[in-house]
Amino acid sequence: MNVPSRPEPRLPRPNRPPRVRDLERRLRGGTAGRRWTEWRASQEPTPSGYSERGSITAFVALLVVPLFALLGLVVDGGNAISAQQAAAVEAEQAARAGAGALSVAGLRSGVVALAGQRAVADAVAATVAAGHPGSAVVSGGTVTVHVAYRIPTVILGIVGISSLPVEATATAVDLAGVTEGTP
Repeated sequence: MNVPSRPEPRLPRPNRPPRVRDLERRLRGGTAGRRWTEWRASQEPTPSGYSERGSITAFVALLVVPLFALLGLVVDGGNAISAQQAAAVEAEQAARAGAGALSVAGLRSGVVALAGQRAVADAVAATVAAGHPGSAVVSGGTVTVHVAYRIPTVILGIVGISSLPVEATATAVDLAGVTEGTP
């Protein structure tokens, strides 16, 4: 026959500080007691006497601004360096195109000389074809091309810098014949 067993006697709980005992008692009381206890625990002062509520918010707010600035310098600065290199290549190619415009009359007389107007037109046409119109100047036998434009920013626009300047200047000279260097 089944004889109901007697429940085992409860062992006494170790003595705990009154605050922990009160918290346990409130937690057993349901969700309202739990919420109150959590709120109350967050309001208690620290050993220094001041509450630390909101300290993470202030820390994050102060940290976000420099992080965005650094991110902007990395992303937009990288784009600016890349655009600067592209502008230098465009200016060099345009200067070479302008230096290739030789004077037909000069060649017939045996002198290598640039056709000034045609050299400027060829250099400017090369910059337009590259997508960034520039200016060209012929001085003596040298063609100098200057390209300048602005690139839009991705991240720095948040702080009010909407574009960055990009400039490049290159020169080219047309050489006739074979030149020999010193060994």
